Amino acid sequence: MSTVTPPSQPIAPAPSTPSAPSTAPTPPALAVTGRETVTPGSTTPGRRALDWRIRFGTLSLIWGFSFLLIKVGTDGYAPFQVTLGRLAFGTVVIAAVLVVKRERLPRGARTWGHLAVAAFLLNALPFSLFAYAELTIPSTLAGICNATSPLWGMALSLVALSEDRPTRRRVAGLGIGFFGVLTVLGAWQGFSGLDPRGTAMALLASLSYPIGWIYVRRTLARSGHSTLSLSGAQLLVATAELAVVTPLFTSMPTHFPVVPLLAIVALGAIGTGLAFLLQYALVAEIGPTTAQMVTYFIPVIATAAGVAVLGESLSWSTPVGAVIVLAGAALTQSRPRTTPTARRRP
Repeated sequence: MSTVTPPSQPIAPAPSTPSAPSTAPTPPALAVTGRETVTPGSTTPGRRALDWRIRFGTLSLIWGFSFLLIKVGTDGYAPFQVTLGRLAFGTVVIAAVLVVKRERLPRGARTWGHLAVAAFLLNALPFSLFAYAELTIPSTLAGICNATSPLWGMALSLVALSEDRPTRRRVAGLGIGFFGVLTVLGAWQGFSGLDPRGTAMALLASLSYPIGWIYVRRTLARSGHSTLSLSGAQLLVATAELAVVTPLFTSMPTHFPVVPLLAIVALGAIGTGLAFLLQYALVAEIGPTTAQMVTYFIPVIATAAGVAVLGESLSWSTPVGAVIVLAGAALTQSRPRTTPTARRRP
């Protein structure tokens, strides 16, 4: 979820196939189906008041600014508290929509068991890792690390999904993408100036998304429940998971800084809840292939926001490496064109 993410996002990032997962930072819910399609029982939105391009741009901005909001939130609260607040406010938004649409949460212990694993891999774990990572690395770097999700997904799908055959183009994209990662990190300088622990956490968070998508594809893709229902349940479970963990590692805040608190509210309600709803509607209207293109705007916006708003420094290797990463990610998601076979004459 993202899908449905990166901050993208209710569940994480953005919709896409596990072999080419979206890098959306926040939207957890969209990833519930593995491939974000309108599943049986879901409702296809009717004609929209706003053109889809406007909503596409809005979604790009929301997810791009999510990394900035994480950074601001961790200035006043512990990372687990930021993640718990994010999930809680996102759950409230999705729950309100479920009530309005009169949709019920899924039933069955088996389904909820799978949702608990999906919630951990697509929400609780990556959201927490990004929050901890941004204690020591700039939000710009976190946003670019998030863009490696399609690369991890490509590598994992070659092993985990037997039906997903590699092509030369996609393998080349994988190599190019990871070369871009080395460029961003300044490998030729020995990674000097970077916090290795924070960077590793951000990359691990990006790796968690495609693992979760592959798991979801194997367990929940054909559950028969609507995407909205599964997403709401997944966010609810993720919130419960963080509610259990947070008191074990943090203490109750003695004061509540207003700006970081507002950042957490925005991160949850807008960057997670509203972002998922926008992505859900876009996928239903224009299809997952076009909708997942939002992925390529997220690191650009995250970098611009970090530099312009937070005053984070930016060396030449960061934008150059980001472009290489996105080019590689695009290749991993490409599919060769198929031409119809000519009919044989009798």
